[in-house]
Amino acid sequence: MKRQLFIATSISAALAGCAPIGTALNDNAGVRKVLASVEGIDDAFIGSSGALAREYRESDVAPVFRVNGFATPSDANYRGLLASYYAKYRLVVDGAVERPYAFTLAQLRALPQSTQITRHDCVEGWSVIGKWSGVRLGSVLDAVGPRSNAGFAIFHCMDRDDSGTPYYESLDLRQAYHPQALLATSLNDEPLDPDHGAPVRLRVPTQLGYKSAKWVNRIEVVENFAHIAGGNGGYWEDQGYEWYAGV
Repeated sequence: MKRQLFIATSISAALAGCAPIGTALNDNAGVRKVLASVEGIDDAFIGSSGALAREYRESDVAPVFRVNGFATPSDANYRGLLASYYAKYRLVVDGAVERPYAFTLAQLRALPQSTQITRHDCVEGWSVIGKWSGVRLGSVLDAVGPRSNAGFAIFHCMDRDDSGTPYYESLDLRQAYHPQALLATSLNDEPLDPDHGAPVRLRVPTQLGYKSAKWVNRIEVVENFAHIAGGNGGYWEDQGYEWYAGV
């Protein structure tokens, strides 16, 4: 098992870059098989530990937080949200919950807030430290009451790829209740701007950046995610990336 973890870690390090070797490995079916074979081990040993991502000092915060991911939504719905300063925004939380609810941005900000200074690690190989504030994801889930059969939280987003496919991500409820799992509404002491996922984005500092979905407008609590999109728990996971992307 240690040998498998060592191989997987070494391969993942290569995949994290944008160099040709990373692309070649990413497209190699044998490599993907090795990574898939240890993903459960990785999640079991790391994901369930409750370990916290490192938190940094104010002086470590980067003056510019790099923008990544899909293009900022520009459809009529998002333009309308911008025009209303997000007054019309609703975060719908439904599915396998006792009390489905649509939260306004003001209601999310009225809940107990949490702040963290953590590092964003991109699968492309770069990192940046930012100061994030918002409501803990676990607090929002507690407000709606996941049912006994609930297993995962699916994050539906307003951004789409060039073909019109919407972005989505997922966490199991154990990860969703991690104390650093945040629904962020501000970055570096300023309200989130559109390019960084306004008005609400997920922040998961214990995993690679593609898990921290931007422009979230619905959290669907489900028993499993096999029936959603490609059935692998996320947009990039449907393209072959790992579902548990621990750093």
